[in-house]
Amino acid sequence: MSAFAPWQQRVYEQAAAAIDAGRLGHGLLFCGPAQLGKRAVAERLAQRLLCTDRRADGEPCGQCRGCQMFAARAQRDPPETRPDGSLAHPHGHSGHPDLVFVGYEINAKAKPPKARSEIVIEQVRALSEQMALTTRLGGVQVVIIDPAEAINHAACNALLKTLEEPVPGRYLWLLSAHPARLPATIRSRCQRLEFRLPPRDEALAWLKANKHSDAAANEALDAARGHPGLAHEWLQGSGMALRREVAADLAKLASGDAAVVATAQRWVADDDAALRLGHAADLALVAAARLTDPRRARSLAAWFDKANRTRDLLRTTVRADLAVVELLMAWRAGEGARAAGGNPG
Repeated sequence: MSAFAPWQQRVYEQAAAAIDAGRLGHGLLFCGPAQLGKRAVAERLAQRLLCTDRRADGEPCGQCRGCQMFAARAQRDPPETRPDGSLAHPHGHSGHPDLVFVGYEINAKAKPPKARSEIVIEQVRALSEQMALTTRLGGVQVVIIDPAEAINHAACNALLKTLEEPVPGRYLWLLSAHPARLPATIRSRCQRLEFRLPPRDEALAWLKANKHSDAAANEALDAARGHPGLAHEWLQGSGMALRREVAADLAKLASGDAAVVATAQRWVADDDAALRLGHAADLALVAAARLTDPRRARSLAAWFDKANRTRDLLRTTVRADLAVVELLMAWRAGEGARAAGGNPG
């Protein structure tokens, strides 16, 4: 079993202690910022529950039939990447017949078939029926819904009944980076497992243990506002390079050395449009924090909000290039660009 990051280990030990003491509730809400490892902790806890011959320390044995099936948890269909960067996980078993995942389903009626943008009532009804049946291996059953904030209103109402009428040995776990989007009636019926950003020294030590240099780790952690998961992802991929590219583009736009339309078209020409807009929004906020003029700081903060709204529009049918053109024209013409002094990065 792979080692957890320290912040994951703390949550895991808290929940494992509840399992061993018989205090683990039917419904759990794993909540906290995205990319802190909620899914990994949930899966390890599921294996702990599904193991039929746990070790003396309570950890799964790794040898029983349940552990072997869990280890072979290859999805029947590969996950599909959605426009916002999240993954579409088909509803179904993942190796172990009593471990069920519910996520963005593929809508086969769409032409071409694509992932839904929400978790719908039919999925919740199906899992409720499944949870009422005898488990395949005669032990417990764990259902993991990820991301839980994608459950639509009708599906939430159906899910509430399942939470209110628990079946012994059935566990329903919700994973969410935005738990406030869930109805209070759902949240109140779940025990919460909170994932929090770790102290900076702990995050830096973890990044360096993952073979990132001290300078790169510090730069990325600053850019990710203390989020080690994001920093690691950006360092592994092109995230930090994209951030520097966006900073340079904003500076050129502010000084009139770059064309708005050409820049906008380049920003949306690949799958990194949402990440570019996220970096742009954050760079504006960084620039605002450096200013002493409150009026200019407010202007940059307003552009930060506009950039985030534009990023949300990428998930709709609005033409992405036109939305980004409008955003970048506001950057060039607005008080935000002047406040940044042409150097948002």
